[in-house]
Amino acid sequence: MTHTWLIGSVTEAAAARAAAARLAARHGVPPLERARLASALGARLRQCLAEGGTWRLTLGVRGTDGGGDALHAVLTPSPDASTAGAGTRWETTVPLPATDRPDDDSDSDSDSDSDSDSDSDSDMVPGDDPVALSRALMNADADTALVLDRLAEQEALVAFHRDELHQTNQGVLALHAELDAAGRAQREAFAAERRARNEAEDARRRLTFLADASAVLNTSLNHGEIVRRLPELLVPRYAAEVRVWLFDEEDDPHHPVTRPAATVRAARTGRPQYAADHPGGLRGVDDQPPSVLHPGRPLLCVPLLTHRAPLGVLTLSPPGERWDPDDAVMLIELTRRAGIAIDNARRFEHNRDIAETLQRALLTELPTTPGLSLAARYLPATHGMNIGGDWYDAFHRPDGSLITVIGDVTGHGLHAAVMMSQLRTALRAYAVDDGSPGRLLTRLHKFLHRLQPNLYATAVIARFHPDESTLTWAAAGHPPPVLRLPDGRVRALDAKPGAMLGIPLEQEIADHTERVGPGSTLTLYTDGLVERRAEGIDPGIERLVAALGSFGPAELDADLEDAADRILHPLLRDSARDDDVCLLLCHLQG
Repeated sequence: MTHTWLIGSVTEAAAARAAAARLAARHGVPPLERARLASALGARLRQCLAEGGTWRLTLGVRGTDGGGDALHAVLTPSPDASTAGAGTRWETTVPLPATDRPDDDSDSDSDSDSDSDSDSDSDMVPGDDPVALSRALMNADADTALVLDRLAEQEALVAFHRDELHQTNQGVLALHAELDAAGRAQREAFAAERRARNEAEDARRRLTFLADASAVLNTSLNHGEIVRRLPELLVPRYAAEVRVWLFDEEDDPHHPVTRPAATVRAARTGRPQYAADHPGGLRGVDDQPPSVLHPGRPLLCVPLLTHRAPLGVLTLSPPGERWDPDDAVMLIELTRRAGIAIDNARRFEHNRDIAETLQRALLTELPTTPGLSLAARYLPATHGMNIGGDWYDAFHRPDGSLITVIGDVTGHGLHAAVMMSQLRTALRAYAVDDGSPGRLLTRLHKFLHRLQPNLYATAVIARFHPDESTLTWAAAGHPPPVLRLPDGRVRALDAKPGAMLGIPLEQEIADHTERVGPGSTLTLYTDGLVERRAEGIDPGIERLVAALGSFGPAELDADLEDAADRILHPLLRDSARDDDVCLLLCHLQG
């Protein structure tokens, strides 16, 4: 069935709106859709009344393409009304629920163009009855109430979801804050780790440099070389310029040196000084005004300290604008070690000079004996102090015999040289009495054991008598003598020697006798001539035997000094010369 209303006034519009709502309710339209229909229709009717004229509202049920039914509303200007209401057409469709339709809808399409008699339809609200109209409007408000209830439910649901969303957002914000804090903490930890790693690497670099530089300074026993190496070690990595001032080295009187005030203050106080136009902030270093001599360049002046007194001052300028505090600490420590190295080198040089003087005084000229030629060589070690306990000696006894001796005191340096001189003096004193080489060594053994219980020596003594064709010799812990016979045969005298002199042992050292004749050569030597660390002493003795055997019958008679040099040269060619070398040749003229 189709329902039609003609609307020209507010009362008719209200009645038509209420009738449309009642019709929609009768067809089972849900309250929310009814409210939407009534609201949309009311808004359109207000617009039509504002435009004026008469309007025609048609409301009916139609089928849809989907197979269902829908309530269709059309609002158009009335064709038989005045032209004042000529407006636009408006229509809307409300789907009906899938329920049984009312019985009176069976002929809904029978009269689609029914006239105004349809106003008597039971769904039409009389426009001239205020009570009926009011009741219809009140009934229409029920749909609004339902809509409001639904709206309240939706608002409560929205509020609930809003609260949940707020809580979720708070949780997300808290999570983001925690993640951000964790990220910052991780970044800070990574940064701290990088700083710690860099600091550890810098510390390792400084310690490595300090160890290497200390090794370089301590390998030399020449204080001048140490002073020369200091700038080579520090420039340009840790200093742009290095100056060393040693107090006991006199300046050139014609070109006096002007030194910065901070250098002089470091020399007087024994404390490091930092001269610059800004505070240094260095631990254990006094800050001073900038130097007048170098106003634009910072100076670090560190005294070269020793256990006794300062030796001088090391003045440095930085490679950049200033030093890193840790680098400055390392430089101060290196300067302290350099001072100790210079002091040790000077002590060594002093002791070496004394020992050299003593040894030169002890190596006297060899005596002249008819029918017997002597040649001696002494070469100090090329490493260390260069002064040892090796010695040789030759002297006549009251009976006309000649005593030749070669010995070696353990150790090096001044102490070994002093003990060597004491043994030499004691031997000359004991030889005044008529004693054989074995008895002389036995007395030296007792003398050394009482004089220096912890010092030992080796020696060989040989005695030549002009009226005898024999050689008497004795050895105490020393390499065996080598004898060259007139026929050119050479052999080592390997008779059993005594033990070392000075060891805690009672011993009587035996004499040994060899027949010699004109043209015979006895060679006495110390272990520095024949001993090599990698091979021992026996191969060296074999080389010495071969060297003596290489001479012709007349060469040793002609020039024994040249023969001594020719023996030393091949034997020392591959020697590291870490020990003293002593050689004594005794040749019976042919």
